[in-house]
Amino acid sequence: MKRCLLPLAALVALSFAGPSRAALFSDDEARRQASELRQEVASLRERLEASARGQLDLANQNEMLRSEIARLRGQVEVLLYEVESLKQRQRDFYVDLDNRIRSLETKPVAETAPPADPAAESRDYETALGLLKEGKYKEALDGFEQFIKQYQRSTFLPSAHFWAGNAALQAKEVAMATNYFNTVLTNWPEDPAAPDAMLGLANSQQALGDAKSAQDTLKKVVERYPESSAAQVARQRLGLRQ
Repeated sequence: MKRCLLPLAALVALSFAGPSRAALFSDDEARRQASELRQEVASLRERLEASARGQLDLANQNEMLRSEIARLRGQVEVLLYEVESLKQRQRDFYVDLDNRIRSLETKPVAETAPPADPAAESRDYETALGLLKEGKYKEALDGFEQFIKQYQRSTFLPSAHFWAGNAALQAKEVAMATNYFNTVLTNWPEDPAAPDAMLGLANSQQALGDAKSAQDTLKKVVERYPESSAAQVARQRLGLRQ
């Protein structure tokens, strides 16, 4: 009889111990799962932070690229104008020189005012233009301003005002640039420099943050000077078909 009671007592003891051990295993499993979940959350947070940093870096790179594209676009526009107007400047120079010679031949000596030296005029103009090409915008602006004051009858005046506007725009003197571009459009609307001056005006408006006025000015370039290289640039910036 005693032999039967011992196994029975052991069985009862095990039956009471079983739930406690099961609870212990359940707690360990819960802690393990919680630990794994925290690790996953930490890993996800690190990935999110890395992604955010990558997006910020990409945004900064995009902004730098936009600034570089704007700078290069300005240089391209300057070069396009320079190529287009080179022959015109040469022709104007020789026509002006011929007219001055004829004027000296027909006017009495007493009435003849000392004419500007054509060689010096051409030299001063090319010097200012060279400074602009070298990226010395403030010096170029000073050079063109001096040229405009000194050679008030020069056939180069429309181009000198246009280039002064470009130099001022590159030197961040936007209000001054706007004034020079408007002077070309007001005084010499049919000069070869006029389409590019209007394009420069649009650039000035864009630099001032007036995107609507810039868009309107680009449309005017296309309307008034449809065959010019400035109109081609304006169409590209407006997204119009060539």
